[in-house]
Amino acid sequence: MQAISTSPSQSELAPGINYFFAVMPDDIARSEIVAVGERFRKSHRVSGSSVGIDSLHLSLCPMGKPERQRQPLESALLAAAGEVRANGFVASLDSAMRFSARDGQFPFVLCADTATTESALQLRKAIAAAQSHVGLQVSGVSSFLPHVTLLQGHAVDAIEESIASIHWHVHEFVLIRSFFGQSKNEVIGRWPLAIAPEPEVHDLLAEMASMPELPDLLDEE
Repeated sequence: MQAISTSPSQSELAPGINYFFAVMPDDIARSEIVAVGERFRKSHRVSGSSVGIDSLHLSLCPMGKPERQRQPLESALLAAAGEVRANGFVASLDSAMRFSARDGQFPFVLCADTATTESALQLRKAIAAAQSHVGLQVSGVSSFLPHVTLLQGHAVDAIEESIASIHWHVHEFVLIRSFFGQSKNEVIGRWPLAIAPEPEVHDLLAEMASMPELPDLLDEE
């Protein structure tokens, strides 16, 4: 883990630095994501600045606004993350689209399916709640469209298409320190997620076999 030089009493963002929580695709998913990006780059004449394969991520929750903060900002974020208790899940990306212009850019992204959105939203809420305990308030928690950004740039055509599902098992979430204007991210903390319990399977045949036999009913004359 690399650290930058910041004052231990730093209670606000250092210039050019931001923080956010995310989950990272595994190696296979990253390769599949890059392949989709290359395919769409050619078929839709998508151009722009690509996100490096090692920087691909699905953002979960931004850093909250400091309100009652009593410790350095980065320490508060690390402490909040340590409080989070949530289950892991399978993340699936099943569509590609170009977002509306933002700062002159048209982000090209892969969007999560409904099940992933629900699981990621629950984790997002847990992280936001933990941040509130250390004096960082996150707004708009329920407004959430989980996605992985592939590039920032332009596309001649509008894009909103289904893709073959790309999925990976999410076993942890991370805190990322990002640097404005440098396309540079650093993972400064990782926290494991619990293994979701397997749904209980009922053996109906076994249950029926174990049921007591009912007495025969006599025909009434």
